[in-house]
Amino acid sequence: MHLFYTPDLSGDLYYLNETESKHCVRVLRLNTNDHIHLIDGVGGFYTAKIIDPNPKKCKVEIVESKKEFGKRNYNIHIAIAPTKNMDRFEWFLEKATEIGINEITPILCEHSERKVVKTDRLEKVIISAVKQSIKAYKPKLNEIIPIQEFLGQEHKVEKYIAHCEENEKIQLKNIYTKGQNTIILIGPEGDFSQSEIKLAKENNFQEISLGESRLRTETAGVVACHTINLLNE
Repeated sequence: MHLFYTPDLSGDLYYLNETESKHCVRVLRLNTNDHIHLIDGVGGFYTAKIIDPNPKKCKVEIVESKKEFGKRNYNIHIAIAPTKNMDRFEWFLEKATEIGINEITPILCEHSERKVVKTDRLEKVIISAVKQSIKAYKPKLNEIIPIQEFLGQEHKVEKYIAHCEENEKIQLKNIYTKGQNTIILIGPEGDFSQSEIKLAKENNFQEISLGESRLRTETAGVVACHTINLLNE
């Protein structure tokens, strides 16, 4: 399947941008009347026919459209501290997108080793994963925000915090309510501080465990994402 990301799609005729046009015409060697598929990132999945295979501005015509393609009846929002090694954070974004996630918020914590995140590169990672996994919805990536500020926002969903402190915690699989929107907090390599955990609890975040193993930050994010999707199957 030849799939292209077209966030500004409108109407029955569309011109692929120069990068996508080159890939379509020069790399894939597609020509007039060949069919391709388009996704707009907000639920639209389209079949289009090539009208003019121009490698700089390929013109296509929409021949079939599907709205809310692959839409889930629940939302997953993971607020996660970016890892010191950005390759690991990109891996999380890629795998969470493939599995299914709605929103990601990088959070700045007391023990964070990375305090700056450039979203341009990360958006490309997400778009690539959206295309690879044939999803019509592109997850929203927010700018990095201090955890205190994030906790101060109003979130009318099921709210959880995963941490490594030795206390009684319920496993996510045993507490989450199927079909409900949720936010899950995942801490940095050094874990959340006790004051951050306390503040989260004061803001009605429930403490959870993601299993017996001690997980890396990016692994914990993927496990949380997969668990919610699995419970909703």
